[in-house]
Amino acid sequence: MRRLVSAFIIALLVLAGSGLILYPTIASWKSQWDQSKVVDSYANLVDHVEPDRREQVQEARQYNDLLASGAVVGSNEHVPHGSGVVDLESNPDVLPYDQQLKAGEAGIMGRIRIPSIDVDLPIYHGTSEETLLKGAGHLEGTSLPVGGDSTRTVITAHRGLPEATLFNNLDQVKEGDTFTLEVFGEVLTYRVFSTQVVEPQDSQAVLVEPGRDLATLITCTPLGVNSHRILVTGERIIPTPAADVDSAGQASELPRFPWWLPISIAVLLLIAVYLGREIVLYRREARVANR
Repeated sequence: MRRLVSAFIIALLVLAGSGLILYPTIASWKSQWDQSKVVDSYANLVDHVEPDRREQVQEARQYNDLLASGAVVGSNEHVPHGSGVVDLESNPDVLPYDQQLKAGEAGIMGRIRIPSIDVDLPIYHGTSEETLLKGAGHLEGTSLPVGGDSTRTVITAHRGLPEATLFNNLDQVKEGDTFTLEVFGEVLTYRVFSTQVVEPQDSQAVLVEPGRDLATLITCTPLGVNSHRILVTGERIIPTPAADVDSAGQASELPRFPWWLPISIAVLLLIAVYLGREIVLYRREARVANR
């Protein structure tokens, strides 16, 4: 009996530990796979939107012109909130925020690529918790990501989720690195000129700078604590580098299946077989002892 109990406890501990170790990797791989599929469908959605993509970009630029202000990342907030508003009553021809740059019912606004940290994510409207579990979110109240003088768009994503990578490595982006936004046929490349960590007692404004075309990426830090925020800001490169234009719309690279996963599963199966064998042997010995 003792041998059976010992074997069962050991097997149970190994199975539980293996599950805890394997889950984040499997979940992250599945999340990246789903994001890749969404990104790949985006180009097709944009080609069939109504009104067409050029008209939507023009409407987005008109919306940006009417923004009253930028956005403020308030102290001790994990997710920033936009303070910019558009007076829709005085501008009835302007679409509301959630109808701007809308490709399909999923609400995909665009695509962000950060080559230096291997990020390729869909961009959705807003920064709700539901949105940020799926990909990157555009911060309402900041400029829509269509470029232009005196604009600053803000894109945010989670960091440290066990089931998704997202902006986990944003802290590794350096000045001089570039990132690209693909939005309704527009390809906008930004060169990073500023990276900073904002302390919780600071109230950091993410505002438009006159005459500049800026984009800021935001996530929380440190991992698991989320008491501070990382801000990575780039200024647009004009004209857009030919390589970025050529690669726009290309299918995203699907994440590689973890090669060690089948091995791990095989080991777990062996443990299960071992446990089953111990149970059979114990029952057999028990029957013999009772004769």
